[in-house]
Amino acid sequence: MHNLIQDLRYAVRMLRRNPGFTVVAVLALALGIGANTAVFTVVNGVLLRPMPFPEPERLFLVSYALQHGPFENGPSMVDSDYLEFRRQDQVFERIAGFAGNSANLTGAGDPVRIPTANVTPDFFPVLRVDPAIGRAFLADEDQPGRDRVMLLSDKLWRNRFGGDSHILGRTVTLDGVRHTVIGVMPAGFTFPYDAEAWTPLAIKLDSHNSFMRPVIGRLKSGASREKALSELKTIMSRLPADPHEGGMDRRSEIVPLKDLLVTKIRASLWIFTGAVAFVLLIACANVANLLLARAAGRQQEMAVRKALGAGRWRLIRQLLTESSLVSLAGGVAGILLALWCVPALIAIAPEGKVPRVDQIRIDNWVLAFTAGVSLVSGLLFGLAPALQATRRELRESLSRSGRTMTGQHEGLRGALVVSEIALALVLLAGAGLMLKSFLQLRAVNPGFRAENVLTMTVELPDTVYRTPPEVHAFDQRTLARLANLPGVVAAGAVNLSPLGLFLTRGDFQLEGGRLFPRHYSVDKLCVSSGYFRTMGIAMRRGRDFTERDNAGAPGVVIVSQSAGMRVWPGEDPVGKRITEAEHPKPEDWFTIVGVVDDIRQMSLAANPDPALYYPYLQVQQQYWLSRMTFAVRTASNPMQLAAAMRGVLRGNDGRLNRRTPLPNTPARSIFANSPDPLRGRHLRRAGVHGHAAHERDWDSHGAGG
Repeated sequence: MHNLIQDLRYAVRMLRRNPGFTVVAVLALALGIGANTAVFTVVNGVLLRPMPFPEPERLFLVSYALQHGPFENGPSMVDSDYLEFRRQDQVFERIAGFAGNSANLTGAGDPVRIPTANVTPDFFPVLRVDPAIGRAFLADEDQPGRDRVMLLSDKLWRNRFGGDSHILGRTVTLDGVRHTVIGVMPAGFTFPYDAEAWTPLAIKLDSHNSFMRPVIGRLKSGASREKALSELKTIMSRLPADPHEGGMDRRSEIVPLKDLLVTKIRASLWIFTGAVAFVLLIACANVANLLLARAAGRQQEMAVRKALGAGRWRLIRQLLTESSLVSLAGGVAGILLALWCVPALIAIAPEGKVPRVDQIRIDNWVLAFTAGVSLVSGLLFGLAPALQATRRELRESLSRSGRTMTGQHEGLRGALVVSEIALALVLLAGAGLMLKSFLQLRAVNPGFRAENVLTMTVELPDTVYRTPPEVHAFDQRTLARLANLPGVVAAGAVNLSPLGLFLTRGDFQLEGGRLFPRHYSVDKLCVSSGYFRTMGIAMRRGRDFTERDNAGAPGVVIVSQSAGMRVWPGEDPVGKRITEAEHPKPEDWFTIVGVVDDIRQMSLAANPDPALYYPYLQVQQQYWLSRMTFAVRTASNPMQLAAAMRGVLRGNDGRLNRRTPLPNTPARSIFANSPDPLRGRHLRRAGVHGHAAHERDWDSHGAGG
């Protein structure tokens, strides 16, 4: 211990004598260690932390979906399959369905839009998470008339209700529907989808639409994933074949719950980890080069200490103590840098793309990681210079008197410079490939023009807008007022905005009784007249909708190019008729009046989806109409109209709120926040320039201490 304290004191004294070297070395390491600490903080919170549920290893997603469909559902089940599996299953303790949503919250200050989740009553028992206050849903609270209850997140309870201890029984309005608060969830619980409120989910079967949702289950004690998969396959094999599937095969899967959260981001995070590891290696090579150059100036010092009886191991230990102090100082500076970087990383990430954000924080594990990285880095960049500085014989060291370098010194320093440049080139090559992929994705044509477009999404409560004509009247008033705003070129509306989170899929029937297989199911949207012009979606054949395409007119529909080519190859779809009814009456048929370009409805990385567009004035299903996205195309910066759009909305109904503008949406769909490709170059440049500067100092002034 006495020797260690002596080494530390001497190391501090030597580093203080060379402040230029110390500052450059600490800053280089701070960049490398800080970047690694910041990225590890995210990796730890997202990938490594166990889920905050009891026995999370027994939680799995149950999936039974078509193998080669055109949509990226993730693990999910059709409602009818979910109900049948729940009835027959013997492997899971419980299973539950859930769905993400959002809602306008009123009755607690200003109207605000919050993320919500609809869950079946078994959802919280499956997770084994109980409310901190109150109770969870009862078994029959998913039935109409009993489903007007809700649970609040701890965050929402504190921020919007001031942590009111008498919150139970209070009435809160979601999308115009009054709900009674029955409980508050524990602090930090936001599953799924960072929800701030939970309402009961009622399973409603629809013969013409594929309602798919994630299904979660907790395995019974002693049951295995393999047994659960076998059970799922057995139960699903007993179900009658669906004629809409066109003979396509389904895939049964039992997927760990954590995969739902992290699958899409896991690869990106490991790529980040590899990139910042290269940055740290460059920093270590940089500092090793500086240490080696500095050691050349300390040859006489080492020789004198040898002459006084210091052994080689004693000198190596002293030099490693100095390098460890430098690396620990770099680690402390790196933590300070990470404290700034972590919130910045979260802030620049596309909204909703980083799961478990509440778990991302610098904790003891992160500090231990940083300490370990710092110590290993100190040994990594300090060992070679220490060995090189102490290997020379006493007579040789004294005779040289520190005025020249050996070929071994020159060779090792040259190797370090080459390694820095090589590592920087590898990092830059990787960054170049990432940049190329990013630019290629940015160059993908989404099928619409997002520039100069602003949107707001409105959900109308069915307790206020009870019938389709009432919804149509609200929408028409809103569109008319938006179209009259100064600077607006065009205005339109759609129930499901491009690159949004929601999608309705379904099948249809052609004239002659031929079914369109559900494997080729299509996006189904309802739009206003002027929507295609507003979004810049090209009309390839036929005509657009007009105000005359209303409930009293013959049914019409517009199809996308891929839908037309797939169903009527080599033919013009205009004039063809389709229906969704199994036993259609004359009024159930819709005539195709136009063909438009395909758009990428869900993601820029996915192929364009075939789609059907119905005129919203002819749509009579209330659930299709209650949520509409209004879009305006402007002649200049669309954000200048954000306040005016909100004014139009409040003028129609002050209880409603607006949502995110569209211009940033395509970019937000790409998780391409790649590491700075210049950082490695700057570190490499610092190392090479530091080496050259020390060379000049050596040649001009001889040995330094």
